[in-house]
Amino acid sequence: MLQPQWLRTFRTLVSVGNFTRTAEQLDLTQAAVSQHVRHLETQLGKLLIRHPRKLELTPAGHALLDYAREMETAEQRLAQRLAGNEDSHGDIRLITPGSIGLALYPRLLALQQASPGLNIHHRFAPTREVVESVLENHFELGIVTQKPDDPRLSVTELTREPLELVVPAGVEIHDWRDLETLGFIDHPDGQDMASRLLSRRFPGNPGVRSLPRSGSTNQISLILEPVACGLGFSVVPRHAREAFQNHQAIKVVAPADGDVEVVDTLWWITRAEWPLSARARRVQRDLQAGL
Repeated sequence: MLQPQWLRTFRTLVSVGNFTRTAEQLDLTQAAVSQHVRHLETQLGKLLIRHPRKLELTPAGHALLDYAREMETAEQRLAQRLAGNEDSHGDIRLITPGSIGLALYPRLLALQQASPGLNIHHRFAPTREVVESVLENHFELGIVTQKPDDPRLSVTELTREPLELVVPAGVEIHDWRDLETLGFIDHPDGQDMASRLLSRRFPGNPGVRSLPRSGSTNQISLILEPVACGLGFSVVPRHAREAFQNHQAIKVVAPADGDVEVVDTLWWITRAEWPLSARARRVQRDLQAGL
């Protein structure tokens, strides 16, 4: 059995990188620190490679460090629940794609204004980073556009978000050649979104990769700026278009009669192993109601 003190010693040692400073930080002797590491290595195999001025983790060491961090997070969440499961104080950590994040952020600010004891930390990221961050316990709540099948995650539907073809105001789009003339404004999810939407709107087209690129940005709030300037077109989720301020300079190309909307489903993800804090449940209820 792995003793909690051994795990605390190991986490601290990896963090500070030195046996002497670890002993000082934990108020232990250096011999005790070495003994804790020996106990762990007896059970798990070699965890550290000792170089003159640094320590290097073995694969087993990396695995143990991940485990120790998960145990630390579990202890924190248990303490939160046993302390009354307060929903109006403490940290809320949420990671989302950009478009839905733009729609939700004002509601998060309103929630924090209503409960000043809350500390809301929100990060914009693509789906892959969202999944990794929730699995690594860096964020308690995540929203993704593709439903993950990892058994470590609890997944529930949040809302649906149509994709839109957005062009400069006054521009008419009749066929693929009109898109080629404009050029494509790309973004991190742009190729995927454009492929799915344009394959429905323009069957048999040569593909979005054949279109000239007129520019790109990784900031969701800026994607439609070059479109508004007449420099190209883009495909974005509706929430991103609704959050854009200069509505008069852009327009949405409506689907033709008989065309089916291309819709992304957005999903809540959380760690399946850990109970959600009351704060996280409150955020889920509030944002779900708003959408």
